[in-house]
Amino acid sequence: MQTTLIDDTREFRPPQTMTPAELADSLARLVWESFSDFLSNEDGVETPLPDVDALYDDEAASSRTAEETLIFFMWAHTRGAQLAFMGRAPDELIRSGLDAMHQAVFEDMVQNGTPSEQLPKFEERVSMRYAEYHQAAEASDDHLGRAVVRHLVGDSKRPALVEAIRERAVAVANPLRDFLEDVDLVVN
Repeated sequence: MQTTLIDDTREFRPPQTMTPAELADSLARLVWESFSDFLSNEDGVETPLPDVDALYDDEAASSRTAEETLIFFMWAHTRGAQLAFMGRAPDELIRSGLDAMHQAVFEDMVQNGTPSEQLPKFEERVSMRYAEYHQAAEASDDHLGRAVVRHLVGDSKRPALVEAIRERAVAVANPLRDFLEDVDLVVN
């Protein structure tokens, strides 16, 4: 059977290379997609927050949970990219792409109503969570799930929510790492 040019163009071909800016753009988009899917369960695959009583009627508590969810997804995408590129790309290229991804997410937040004067405090919280989540992930996926849940809802005694977070961490980081392992990070 002969393959035609049309058949070849229908096949998805991942990029062979990405610049840090392209990586940042892709990751920022994925962070927002994961965030909104998890809050609303649009993808219907993993357990959404509303199904495990993680959201509150109280606006302040619900807002905190949403912010912590965003931090978690930023971390999960950062982790997937780091796992894919560590040892294969120069640290400064990885850092440049991840810094640009974070900047894009922060800019999106401001464009969607977050007061810019709140960003430094949010960035500080992001940094603290990343350190904690990295350490927890090194121990186990369960430790990571409990650490994230503690920040989402104030305790880590909700097995269904811990499992939902564990599922999401794996569902985000592993496929992203697998995809990016075939991509070379290159200078602009």
